[in-house]
Amino acid sequence: MSTPVASGTDAEAQAPGRLQYSLVEVALAQSDLTTIAQYMFWLMFRNVASDGLVFVSPPDSSNQPSPPVLSLPGCILASPTWENTGTHVNQDYVFNWTRDAAVAAVELAAGPLPTSQPLIDYVQFAQTCQTSASAIGNFDRASFYINGTPRNNWSDQTDGPALQVLAILQMYAQLDAPSQAAASAVIAANLNFLQNAYQGETVNVWEEEFGASFFARSVQLKCFAAIAANTLGIPVPGWLSTAIPWLQNALASHWNGQYYQSLLPVPTDSRAPYDPNLDIAAAAIYGAVAVTDTKLLATAAQLRSQWADPNSPNYYPINGADQQRGIGPMLGRYPGDTYDGDTADPPTRDHPWAVSTGIFAELYYQLARQVSSSGTVPLDSLSAAFFSQIGVSAATTSAAAAAALQSAGDQMLQALVFHSDHFELSEQFDATSGYEKSVSNLSWSYASFLSAVRAKNAI
Repeated sequence: MSTPVASGTDAEAQAPGRLQYSLVEVALAQSDLTTIAQYMFWLMFRNVASDGLVFVSPPDSSNQPSPPVLSLPGCILASPTWENTGTHVNQDYVFNWTRDAAVAAVELAAGPLPTSQPLIDYVQFAQTCQTSASAIGNFDRASFYINGTPRNNWSDQTDGPALQVLAILQMYAQLDAPSQAAASAVIAANLNFLQNAYQGETVNVWEEEFGASFFARSVQLKCFAAIAANTLGIPVPGWLSTAIPWLQNALASHWNGQYYQSLLPVPTDSRAPYDPNLDIAAAAIYGAVAVTDTKLLATAAQLRSQWADPNSPNYYPINGADQQRGIGPMLGRYPGDTYDGDTADPPTRDHPWAVSTGIFAELYYQLARQVSSSGTVPLDSLSAAFFSQIGVSAATTSAAAAAALQSAGDQMLQALVFHSDHFELSEQFDATSGYEKSVSNLSWSYASFLSAVRAKNAI
């Protein structure tokens, strides 16, 4: 394991003669990803506020309220990092994003919590945020201060309410009766909002563009299907029977003959073409797109090659070094991305993200499970490139294909472990050195790793 820190190499910590536990390397080949995930869970859990772990908003951040506010139980920090916590960090993530919190909450519900109190707190905080957002007429406000009030001048995003419903459904059976009642109310409010929002446009998952989002449509479809099939006593609105086929048709319209397009209309600004975009893979992990969809796999093949192929203009040099180690590759968000979260170097290129890499690893694992259970490999002219990247052809047996898929997922997660700071995961890794970049201890980074390991163990 290398020894990166969020803002670059810490020369003092690595001075000769200074013993530091984090300098001990992990023997990846002999280490178990499931065991490592146990540590990742509690590292993520540090970002979860409770009545006994209370955060204060950073007093020296221009993005935070003045005077500072205290966290309410159930708030899940996107990251404990703000712009004055590191030499080069220029982002403030001490907020509760509806999307990020929901993704993390799913892992809390699936994890080794000693009590259900953190889940109860999550539901109560979600209700607090709903109430405060509704009061200003922005129900789908995407980000909140740690006391549950909406962030000023922030965007509204329609994926959050759907992901929140899915998270609450995941934990519903672990809640006590009063919390189940609150959970049902939160779900009902989210559905009431989504009834009039699912056909509309939204700010996308990366909070950069506005349009009809493939990711948002996919998670809304999964949400609606889960409500329609629920056996928890959650009321099923009649309009879902119209909404579900509408979203299915809308998702199909994103196919351009080569890949699924992230947004319609396709952006024409400086980020164009904005595709292939990693949020398509995310739409399969968090949404309703089937991992066996060969159009999805055609898109995924291009996603991997644009950062792992040495001939690609978007190639990450660290992936070449990692290939020699038998790990990786790590992936980014989309070609031409310039956001790097810090000021250590000019924002002229993109870097790999832990979230992107964890999501893609889970795609491999989920597909391995489908291949194992069905005995069929979804290999056709569209998906051939995807399978060829991991050595699978028409002559490969389903058992061998499933093994290759699982190995590919393992190698991606092993890269995250190798480049982590003693299992702590930042938002990004430097494309050349592999050192961690941007904000540290990102909740979604941990959640993507944990979710991928759960998928691995389900094969």
